[in-house]
This record gives sequence, structure tokens and C-alpha cells, in this order.
Amino acid sequence: MVTWRLHRLRRAEYGGQAGKMRAMKSIVILISGRGSNMQAIVRAADAEQWPARITAVISNRPQASGLHFAALAGIPAVVVDHQAYADRDAFDAALVGCIDQYTPDLVVLAGFMRILTRDFVERYRGRLLNIHPSLLPSFPGLSTHQQALTAGVKVHGATVHFVTPDLDHGPIVAQAAVAVHDTDTEATLAARVLALEHDLYPRAVRRFIEGHLRIEKGHVIDRVAGHY
Repeated sequence: MVTWRLHRLRRAEYGGQAGKMRAMKSIVILISGRGSNMQAIVRAADAEQWPARITAVISNRPQASGLHFAALAGIPAVVVDHQAYADRDAFDAALVGCIDQYTPDLVVLAGFMRILTRDFVERYRGRLLNIHPSLLPSFPGLSTHQQALTAGVKVHGATVHFVTPDLDHGPIVAQAAVAVHDTDTEATLAARVLALEHDLYPRAVRRFIEGHLRIEKGHVIDRVAGHY
């Protein structure tokens, strides 16, 4: 169970023993629903003892079930309700104000169903990650699994990428693929890709946290060649 180990880490850190621990980086995760990728990241960070803390899980939807998981894990679970703001700019400004309270080294989008403004993306450029359920640059946007089936591709998958102002574009960190079966439906294909995401996203986040990734000329270079 993740809850108790996370609590122990926080007691040690805030109890005056921080100097005895590795320098801990801060991760803020944004969700809109159940946050299954958020849960996978929290569990991996705990099980593998990353040099990082999930300092907040923030949702734009008060009813997001992932907030309950975060709270049980001892992580601040925060709501910035997009419906309380007049427009996208006002919401993003409020979201920035909330995120920056936690001084994140990395902001992770985990099923965060909002199109972010250019100013928001630029503020966190180089430390803002997303996972998309297709092998980008193929099938950006919504309904990716149906897009794949309609196109008749034989391979589909998921992509972790740094976020840029262009929707579902940006330097690719990692990808994983599954075969598309003749009998696949949108639901069966989505389930297999989601299982891939739960392995791929935590590994990519860990590579960032451990300082292995850099961006050169729009491409991501991993310090350990062939890691993925």
C-alpha cells in the first residue's frame, strides 16, 4: 500500500532529517478523472524510491475520482474548477498560481482534459510532460483508437512527449506499441494501450527526474542510449 511509505517519507523530510536524504524533486500531476496514469506514477515512485515527491495532484473537476486516491496516499489533492473562470486565460492563470505553490521540477499531465494556453505551456516548457494514446505524430486529438482502426494500421500505441503550444506535438520522450488485431474494437484496443501507458509513463517520468533527458534541436536525447 502506497499510503504508509509516503507518509513515512514526509515525516522524515519535514521532521528535520531532510539533509540525510537525497535531494528530492517535486512533481505536480494534473488530472481530470480517475487519473490511472497518475496512480501508476505514484505507485512506481513509491516502490522504486525515486528521488522525488508527488507534491500535489490537481484536478479541474471537483468530482474527479483520482483526487480520492491522492488524498488516501497522503498527497495534497487540490481542485481548480475550470467552470469557476470566465475564460481559458483566467483558468490557466489560476492554475499556474496553484501549481507554483509547490515549486515543481516537473508538471505531468495525466488525463488532464483541457487545452492549455500558449502562456501556460511556455511557462513550464522543458518540464511539462504528457502521454498521448497513439504513436505520434499519427492520430493526434481525440478518438485515437477509432482513428487507428479506421486507418487500418497494424501497430498502435502510446507516446510520452514534452508539451509545446501545438496540440499533441512536442519532442518525443518514449513510445510503446501493440499489434492491432483484426477482431479489435475501440474498447479492446484502448484497454491494451492503457496497460502500456501504465508502464511507459512512470519510466519516462523517472528518466526526467534522474536527469537523463535533454532536448537538442527538437529531439529528446537520453543519456543512457537505448534505454527505451
